[in-house]
Amino acid sequence: MGRKRDPVEDSDVDLSVSPPEKSAAGLPSLTETLPHAMAYMGPSRAWKTLRAVNQKDGFDCMSCAWPDPPERKVAEFCENGAKAIGWEAEPLRIPTRFWAENTLASLEHRSEYWLGQQGRLVEPVYKAAGSDSYEPVRWDQAFEIIAKELHALDAPDQATFYTSGRTSNEAAFLYQLFVRASGTNNLPDCSNMCHESTGVAMGETIGVGKSAITYTDFAAADLIIIMGQNPGTCHPRMLTALEEAKLAGAAIVAVNPLPEAGLINFRNPQKPRGLIGRGTDLADQFLQIRLAGDMALLQALSKRVLDAESAAPGTILDREFIDQHCQGFVGFAAHLATLNEHDVLEATGLTNRDIDELAERYLRADKVIITWAMGLTQHKKAVPTIKEIINLLLLRGNIGKPGAGPSPIRGHSNVQGDRTMGIWEKMPPRFLDAIQREFGFDPPRNPGLDAVDSIRGMRDGRVKVLVALGGNLVHAISDTAVAESAVRRTRLSVQISTKLNRSHVVVGEQALILPALGRTEIDRQDGVEQFVTVEDTVCAVHRSAGPLEPIAPGVLSEVAIVTALPKLSWAAPCPWTGRASARITTPSGTISPTWCPGSRTSMSVSAKRTDLCCPTDPGTAGPSPQPRARPCSLSMSWRPFTCPRAGFFCRPSGPMISSIPPRIP
Repeated sequence: MGRKRDPVEDSDVDLSVSPPEKSAAGLPSLTETLPHAMAYMGPSRAWKTLRAVNQKDGFDCMSCAWPDPPERKVAEFCENGAKAIGWEAEPLRIPTRFWAENTLASLEHRSEYWLGQQGRLVEPVYKAAGSDSYEPVRWDQAFEIIAKELHALDAPDQATFYTSGRTSNEAAFLYQLFVRASGTNNLPDCSNMCHESTGVAMGETIGVGKSAITYTDFAAADLIIIMGQNPGTCHPRMLTALEEAKLAGAAIVAVNPLPEAGLINFRNPQKPRGLIGRGTDLADQFLQIRLAGDMALLQALSKRVLDAESAAPGTILDREFIDQHCQGFVGFAAHLATLNEHDVLEATGLTNRDIDELAERYLRADKVIITWAMGLTQHKKAVPTIKEIINLLLLRGNIGKPGAGPSPIRGHSNVQGDRTMGIWEKMPPRFLDAIQREFGFDPPRNPGLDAVDSIRGMRDGRVKVLVALGGNLVHAISDTAVAESAVRRTRLSVQISTKLNRSHVVVGEQALILPALGRTEIDRQDGVEQFVTVEDTVCAVHRSAGPLEPIAPGVLSEVAIVTALPKLSWAAPCPWTGRASARITTPSGTISPTWCPGSRTSMSVSAKRTDLCCPTDPGTAGPSPQPRARPCSLSMSWRPFTCPRAGFFCRPSGPMISSIPPRIP
């Protein structure tokens, strides 16, 4: 089976520049999406997948991590999602002859698009040392090659194990367990390169690096501030939630260097008003901020809040909340009193009127949500900038109540769940202690290598084996040339994938590609259909089971591949024989006790505010290039909200109020 067209090379010869659009979606979203899905999948596969995606008994879309609404629509997908599904679920397979006809030298000159256009991977292939091409091998041969190289290492830390954010909870849990049983914490993942700064900033302030809102909070908000994020491009279904909020009376403010059509006007393709009408205007205010000016803006907003309190004492700040749950307020207020308005305007590129208007909106609103994405997280000052988001919210108690709170918007569809399951190079001691109790071995305690340090380790010859569970590491790292050179120095690189990408042609001395089932396919173990789970950007956990037959006989699921690795390499003291997803439920639930795999719907786990802390210190509120930490323990009363791992709400060290003078890095 295959598409009725030849794969093509992508180029820029037919690109043109047009004026920016003034609205998003509408009828063009249908005319673009459906023909694309039909061309890649055909009518039958398109029908099966698109009617099942993001449904409670279907599969979770692999395009992004946006949450599903409580009540699902018949078509619960966007243009991005339909294209991602078509890309994975096309019936075209890479034939065996492809590997003999294409050397690695020739494939290196092909684009990512061309590589993916070749179709699905359906058999394990191996590149031997000194060879310039792959050749098919049996599964047992592939696993023996991995085992041989891992056994040959002088120390477990000479291997590193990358994870893509699309990996399921069950595969991620087993993967990290296998890696730690082998004796290393080298667990880099794609989160290292996107929202790592979010986790650090939120962890050092409110004690948890996850979203503090639910999907339904958007419609309950009075004000939604969207910073460094383009929902219409990266999370198109978010526009539906924003439309619901706008129709419920919320004001929306966009803060970004460039305007995005989706935040100007949304023409909902599931409503007549969106198809043939004018649509819904979303952003009430757009602040065209300079790059890296967000921290200055946030401090200027906080200063205006304090000025309003001085003008009308007792009417603006949530004094009870601040007194009971926050520290460092006095020092923070003192710093803001010296904030230079000229510096703010220079750093932001905004006018006083712009900032005043947003401040007035914030002061009028009782319930405020602030969302952000990589427009904030990728700057050198990302951590203190995100801390200023928390500071602004805390001043008026905008956390822990319906319609209010901080919400980082994640990218990959299960990047949040992978971290919950232990995919991190420095998991906290209580997680490692739970592994020891449950599985009877003491996992390593020293922090492992993240994505950047793994590349450095390969470059310097300290890391000799790379195993990647999905993803495209060499192109995910910002310095592609260094990443490619580093991977080439390994003795073995292993990629577990559905389709070809650059990381399959820039490889180590030896290389393996292991084909995996996709999110859209049925996984049967012992004749029983399995399902996995994923965690979205607001911490809700969903069941996911594909409707399509496997692309080819013998292609294994992620879970099956991961469980095979330790059986053929380290003799770890863990029961690796069970491939059924349900068998993973009990141990993963024990390690992360409030995470409950196997749910058929989104789950809400009750977590009280006593599980959080907001550690600060008045002595650290003055200007400094980096926050200084101190341990602190606070008690809070916290409403129930959706979070699958409330047990990991910790008591970290570090200041809640971080006062960094605004400067352009």
